[in-house]
Amino acid sequence: MRKLGVMNTSALPAALAEIVDDFQALTEADRLQLLLEFSRQLPELPERLKDHPELMEQVVECQSPLFLTLELEPADGGDSGRVRLFFKAPPEAPTTRGFASVLHEGLDGLTVREILAVPDDMPELLGLTRAITPLRMRGMTAMLGRIKRQLAARRQPGLS
Repeated sequence: MRKLGVMNTSALPAALAEIVDDFQALTEADRLQLLLEFSRQLPELPERLKDHPELMEQVVECQSPLFLTLELEPADGGDSGRVRLFFKAPPEAPTTRGFASVLHEGLDGLTVREILAVPDDMPELLGLTRAITPLRMRGMTAMLGRIKRQLAARRQPGLS
């Protein structure tokens, strides 16, 4: 078993770093099993979003239909408000659901600043690049990119 311990998770928020560490501690086959477990834990959409697909953005880079949206909880201003993430993916798309669930568990409730600081190549840290097709990996990276793009678009001008 080759561990990915050389991949540094110190730049990640604590919850996401813990998830990445869990993946890195496993063999490749066990990483896929863990991703499948995450797919079963993806929260359902709240009622206010279930019948309103226009409120969600499709991540077209994903092979399976995946939609996401986020909401910002108010704070004292700036980037200190908490981000709530919402994903919709079909049950028959466990890889897509699994990664959405990883992002949900690792990022939901963090601040805008914390999420924007997550490295764009974070999906590679999960150690799935040999087990999952490059197209699926691009979809995973695109999910994170869409979240960050939506957050950057909502930031107030003049904030760094």
